[in-house]
Amino acid sequence: MTPDAPGTLDLDKLFAARLYAARVRPYLATALFALHTVESRRVPTMAVDRHWRCYVSPAFVARTPVEELAGVWVHEVSHLLRDHHGRSDRVARERGLTGPGERLRMNIAADCEINDDVFGEGLVRPGGSVEPGSLGLTEGELMEDYLRQFGLGPVTQSLAWLDCGSGADGLEREWDLGPGGAHGLSAQERDAVRFRVAQGIKGRPGHTPRGWRRWAEEAFHPPQPWRELLGAAVRSATSGPGAGEDYTYGRPSRRSAGVPGAVLPSLRRRPPRVCVVIDTSGSVSDAELGSALREVAAISCAVGGRRDLVTVLTCDAAARLVHPLCRAEGIPLVGGGGTDLRTGFAKALRVRPRPDFVVVLTDGQTPWPDTRPPCRTVVGLFPRHRSAPDWREDDADYVPDSPPDWARVVVIGSAPADR
Repeated sequence: MTPDAPGTLDLDKLFAARLYAARVRPYLATALFALHTVESRRVPTMAVDRHWRCYVSPAFVARTPVEELAGVWVHEVSHLLRDHHGRSDRVARERGLTGPGERLRMNIAADCEINDDVFGEGLVRPGGSVEPGSLGLTEGELMEDYLRQFGLGPVTQSLAWLDCGSGADGLEREWDLGPGGAHGLSAQERDAVRFRVAQGIKGRPGHTPRGWRRWAEEAFHPPQPWRELLGAAVRSATSGPGAGEDYTYGRPSRRSAGVPGAVLPSLRRRPPRVCVVIDTSGSVSDAELGSALREVAAISCAVGGRRDLVTVLTCDAAARLVHPLCRAEGIPLVGGGGTDLRTGFAKALRVRPRPDFVVVLTDGQTPWPDTRPPCRTVVGLFPRHRSAPDWREDDADYVPDSPPDWARVVVIGSAPADR
């Protein structure tokens, strides 16, 4: 399809390319259609600003096939989703990087972060796109890492034309409409778009590239690291009154002097015993199971490194064998069926010697015990969103039961649901 007049932006071709991009990368559709296009003859190809406007060169659209234009759409919106403009501003302040040359380096580094795994599987790589390998760099790293590994020189001189706009490196361009211009998204609207895209990737990861999965996990970093929160909850439970306390005659109580002829035991604190229940039902992903094993190792550190005091059992709809902790990676994670952690609680409380507290690592989609266990309980909760495939499609109002009030809850990967 040709433009209506020479030099006129061919919107039909441009929007056909966007639709193509949304079909091959459906998890980016919300972001792609949130961009507002602005025709500009000062832009070399296509560029974005931090307010989610996409500036487009009519000549570039005319000479570029639809399939390649789709790749450029995805590339440009990736800069905005990954907050490359904000990250570039922070790096510039921290490292004292000033001037257009340093911003060009940031643009190249940001392109390397995007282009290492965004193309393929239906999305054509645009001509001239920058790859880490073309600069002798390793794939799979972040913009900040790439910036430390190369400078401007003979290898990069052919990239002087590169300009993805202020949305890629934070430096405003002459064509930018600015914060007061028309059709820009507010900060709240930009966050809403990122949230919807991250939620879609985490709910149905499928064959999403590794870089996008990593981005979705870190898109809304909690104000406090959840691993520290979980460790603090465990330490609080182990140091509370009654945890790890027992009577012993090895050192008689001083009160024995007031009871002639009787020897009274003293109350001594010993390292607490911990039982970790890992939810291995089909709704828990392999990545979450790997995270659970890492937490088992961290829990052993929280109780002073005494692995002999930590036991682990796996549970889906039925509780499995109880394993003493030798090495976390040696624990077999058996399961894959439905979920009923009540059996896990029951078996944990039958462990001898009985644990002083129980740590449960689960996605929360389980019935919970009706009564409070006779020991402290900490729940590490893997978050779930309504878009996740394990929601009950036949019941639009289904919401998993929240952990009971007697459990200390830390939402893994989010802010704590403190109780």
